[in-house]
Amino acid sequence: MAFVTPYIFSRLMGSFDAEIYMAQLARVIAMVLMSNIVPLSAQVVTKPDSTSRPRIILVELFTSEGCSSCPPADKLLREIDGTEPVAGQLIVGISEHVTYWNSLGWSDPFSSSTYTDRQNGYGTRFGLESVYTPQMVVNGTEQFVGSDRNSLTNAIRKEQNRTATVDLHILSSSFSGGALTVNFSAMADASLHGADIFAVLADDADQSTVLNGENAGRTLSHVAVARSIVHVAKLRAVAQQTVEIALPASFHKTPGHHLILFAQAPGSGRVLGADFTPL
Repeated sequence: MAFVTPYIFSRLMGSFDAEIYMAQLARVIAMVLMSNIVPLSAQVVTKPDSTSRPRIILVELFTSEGCSSCPPADKLLREIDGTEPVAGQLIVGISEHVTYWNSLGWSDPFSSSTYTDRQNGYGTRFGLESVYTPQMVVNGTEQFVGSDRNSLTNAIRKEQNRTATVDLHILSSSFSGGALTVNFSAMADASLHGADIFAVLADDADQSTVLNGENAGRTLSHVAVARSIVHVAKLRAVAQQTVEIALPASFHKTPGHHLILFAQAPGSGRVLGADFTPL
């Protein structure tokens, strides 16, 4: 029997307008039909048997509230986040707000130099003359203008023909003071040992009224907004590891957040495996 997890429920109930509601309702229906995930505790989360869970395709969107070209890309991420393009595969988005628009009239409240640095790493890896917004990166392998639906569809189709090379699972998570303790397992061939493991703390959904800059007067809505991305470990022969992730000052231990864990080849390379859980 399928259940609606607290993460899916909070995504639906946290909608801000009819358009977002209908898009998220469609995602809920799709995820309920394929989900075998049981309800999760608010403080300690234990993941179910991995055989019942889909493989994740990670879609990163580099965006800014100061950029007038970004809202269509934000909308596209809202539409695809949490959907299942084919059976057994799930799209998980990350909205990463960069800082280089902040001096042009509006300082994005969700922006961080961490995401700017991450995008610069991709710029080097893909041989770009400069970074830009909006930009999407799919599983660390394809990059394109973030509002380009056709490029996104093609990139996801390519990833559907590949298999995850790191079997990564979040086993449990619990808050303790100002940190989140996460126990996870990650298994792969010895040739992949040394790959980077990152943790993302993200808001399920956010909304902001922009007062100045290119989007002045607009109310913007976002999903899967990164509040921190940190390197937590290296892939190693010992499968199970426990890490502590410091909580950002703006992060509140209330419903409406989730954790994404993913393994990535060094040098901003291919995403090798990923998992996520509501918080």
